[in-house]
Amino acid sequence: MKRSEIFFGLIRIPVDFATALFAFFLAYRLRAQDVLIPFVQKPDPTVFPVLPEYFIFASYAASALLIILAGMGMYSLRSTDSVPREMKKIIIGVTIWLMAVITYYFVIRSFPFSRLVLLYSFVFAMLCLALGRLGIRSVQSALLRRGIGKRHIVFVGNNAVAKQLVDVLTASGRYTVAGVINSFATLPVFITRHVVEEVIQTKEIDDVEAADILNFCREHHIRYHFVPSLLEVQRTNVDVSNIGGIPIISLLPTRLDGWGKVLKRSFDIFSSFFGLLLLSPVFALIAIAIRIDSRGPVFFRYLDDGSKAKRVGQFGKKFPCIKFRTMKNNTHGMRYSEEFAELNKRKGSPLVKIQNDPRVTVVGKFLRKYSIDELPQLWNVLVGTMSLVGPRPHLPEEVAKYEKHHKFVLTIKPGITGLAQINGRSDLGFEEEVELDTYYIENWSL
Repeated sequence: MKRSEIFFGLIRIPVDFATALFAFFLAYRLRAQDVLIPFVQKPDPTVFPVLPEYFIFASYAASALLIILAGMGMYSLRSTDSVPREMKKIIIGVTIWLMAVITYYFVIRSFPFSRLVLLYSFVFAMLCLALGRLGIRSVQSALLRRGIGKRHIVFVGNNAVAKQLVDVLTASGRYTVAGVINSFATLPVFITRHVVEEVIQTKEIDDVEAADILNFCREHHIRYHFVPSLLEVQRTNVDVSNIGGIPIISLLPTRLDGWGKVLKRSFDIFSSFFGLLLLSPVFALIAIAIRIDSRGPVFFRYLDDGSKAKRVGQFGKKFPCIKFRTMKNNTHGMRYSEEFAELNKRKGSPLVKIQNDPRVTVVGKFLRKYSIDELPQLWNVLVGTMSLVGPRPHLPEEVAKYEKHHKFVLTIKPGITGLAQINGRSDLGFEEEVELDTYYIENWSL
């Protein structure tokens, strides 16, 4: 690691501490004003400490704030956080600090002086910390523009991944790309002509060449990185673990693993429960309208032969998908007849979508237009067979026609809505729908 990186990594600690103290001092001086905000701030010297006493409190408070920021990874010596991400961490960190102070003084013991100081400290701490960090970045950027602190990199492997990384690293301003070479054989000569501090291998090489390049970098004190060839296909959801001293790179199909899975399921349970509770009167009115409009059950649950209507969910498991009945009773099987084949607007696709479907009832057209017929699936979400957001579940006979790459959408639970539903719905081609669902699966966030 370069000395400049270590310096700017370490300097953040005293700068954050000093700016936090300054913020708390500003809060103290602001509260000491006789009348600053009418009807809110009034002079009250009986609950206001002398400056030395307050300085001791501020020192403890600033130390606590730095511990919180450290837990958020804000003192990594080689930080790659962008400005927006760093500012977001400051806001979250100061908010956690405020909650901790309130919890301590309001639950464990009474607050020793004016509570308005806390509010002012909260605002000033965010502003001062942000300005301090921006100041450090400004100085570092000025030095980088003069070439001080830049890392010199060479790429082994002239491919799409290398070109993408060259663009990203060059744009960051922290790196100088010395060059891109095709093979390790030319690296010894290359480093005699150029300054090289790091090597990034982006091409697949055999075991012998891998050992040679690793030993060469160690010998010349050059930092070595590599991008596995599989990452040319998938560059998201990569997990690095250590098994028996050997680094293993795992390609996860989705971010919905570990805490991601817990958060999504918790959100589904909470939202579906209150959704069913709040919409129950609406469901009752819809049920009455369906029964008045046509004969048959309120919910579509059974096929023409009496068997349960099922959809295909996560990992290919079938489940009964509840929805309001929008068609005339016992007409589901007609969708595969020759008569309806010409009305299918998704020809060449595994899915069947009948244009101006004559089987749909008057109430059914209204329910379908606004997707109200899907709302009972909140029950499916509550019991865990579906999620609020995800790929739409399809019929078993449709899934049977999937090609291999289509089956990736079965990685997670199907959803009541998804990216395809808010970006064209049935007007999309099936491949476009799969692409949107795949993007959601790979890039999920709460």
